[in-house]
Amino acid sequence: MKIFTNAQIRAIESAVIEKEGVTTIELVERAATAVTWEVMSRWRPSRPVLVFAGPGNNGADALAVARMLADEGYQVEVLLFNVTGRGLSEACTYYRDRLKESAGVVFTEVTSDFNPPVITSDMIVIDGLFGSGLKEPLKGGFRSLVDYINSSKATIVSIDIPSGMFAEWNEANLSRNVIHATMTFAIEFPRLAFFIPDNAEFLGEWKVLDIKLAGSEARGEQSPYYLLEKSDVHRILRPRPEFAHKGMFGSMLLVAGCYGMMGAAHMAALGALRSGVGKLTVHAPRSGFIPMQTSVPEAMFHADHHDIVITDISPKHEYSVVALGPGIGTHDYTVRAVETFIGTATKPMVIDADGLNCIAQRPNLLERVPPMSVITPHAGEFDRLFGPHTSHEMRLRTAVEKSHYYNLIILLKGRYTCVVRPDGKIYFIGSGCAAMATPGSGDVLTGIIGSLMAQGYTPDLAAAIGAYIHGVAGSMARDSEGEYGVLATDIARFTSQAIRDIMN
Repeated sequence: MKIFTNAQIRAIESAVIEKEGVTTIELVERAATAVTWEVMSRWRPSRPVLVFAGPGNNGADALAVARMLADEGYQVEVLLFNVTGRGLSEACTYYRDRLKESAGVVFTEVTSDFNPPVITSDMIVIDGLFGSGLKEPLKGGFRSLVDYINSSKATIVSIDIPSGMFAEWNEANLSRNVIHATMTFAIEFPRLAFFIPDNAEFLGEWKVLDIKLAGSEARGEQSPYYLLEKSDVHRILRPRPEFAHKGMFGSMLLVAGCYGMMGAAHMAALGALRSGVGKLTVHAPRSGFIPMQTSVPEAMFHADHHDIVITDISPKHEYSVVALGPGIGTHDYTVRAVETFIGTATKPMVIDADGLNCIAQRPNLLERVPPMSVITPHAGEFDRLFGPHTSHEMRLRTAVEKSHYYNLIILLKGRYTCVVRPDGKIYFIGSGCAAMATPGSGDVLTGIIGSLMAQGYTPDLAAAIGAYIHGVAGSMARDSEGEYGVLATDIARFTSQAIRDIMN
């Protein structure tokens, strides 16, 4: 699914209005009907409804919702704020006039100072103050109103986007300037900001409502942002031919583990094998021989010269891909081995975990990482590589810049893991769950991505579909083991089932 900018969504709306003869009033009616049904499906008419409407089309949506809920027997009070000096939009004026004729609605049009109503905990507050077209942070009376609404214990429902929030970037926005919704009903399209963890406190739970707006105009519109969904991965994954043999699915060298952290090598190896790599060799210290040969007998083992740390990465054979980093530690010997190996590598590789931490000790080494390699940092590893950041949004912006500069694929882990390409395109991954916040989960992901690259998928696709498969496997593990009890080995165990589910 393409994720459009606010400007693109406005252009799509305008094109639909012009091409299909749909009026703004009709679009408001569609949006309000969808929101009303969602409210009715969740909360009974015994809950009083308090509607805050602004002067624009977001306010028109809220006024239409107020009328529809009143018709369904809800007790509705409406406050329409007409204080900006620019008057009401045409649609907002239309729905204001209709609402005045509705029985059972307590309606107030605020044109100057007012005393805010008492908001009780049993109320449903409909937030229709400002939509996604907001250009600057809220200030003055509206900021105070937002703060007042947030301080209540009511259920807050935002239409399209929480008031005060920007559709794309919110780094300069203060938390107190934005509605903290319980539920956000986005109209037709999700916004880029929905996929950035910093904004979760504003959005609450969110859902996109279909109002039949995304027609041919949306399909033809280009966007650098994508939400990767099951249908996309299904289309990309290749079925195996009837006369397949293991040599057709690549060979992978996994450089992983040290004394006390051989579990990381074990989990990464499981991820690779469960996602279909043809042949897997694990390079680890000699102390890892028995653990790996007994726990993952399907993998071959290549012992380092050292007993407890990796000191030399010299592949004895030609491999389709090398995955480097899980559990290797940052001993001086290991850092030097990583530096030497990267300096001679020519093929795209996967670098994760301590592989990234070793590079962080030799920052210039990033310049020598083969083009289109995949690096998979979590927030801490990312900051060690590229300096401290105070928000995920800052990291995402830096990732776009660094991906282009170093010609690397950067997979930034999170609730919506994002895969950043050197051309500026970003894939947000639509699978996964909170149960995956468990030690070793990232090691499994490294194995999956390396396996897919070995099988011939391009690095950007391997990273994106690998992350999606990883997320589906995590959700399957949660369903089996519960949200608190998922282990990384459970995620690895369900990886093959996740692929089967996606392909079927």
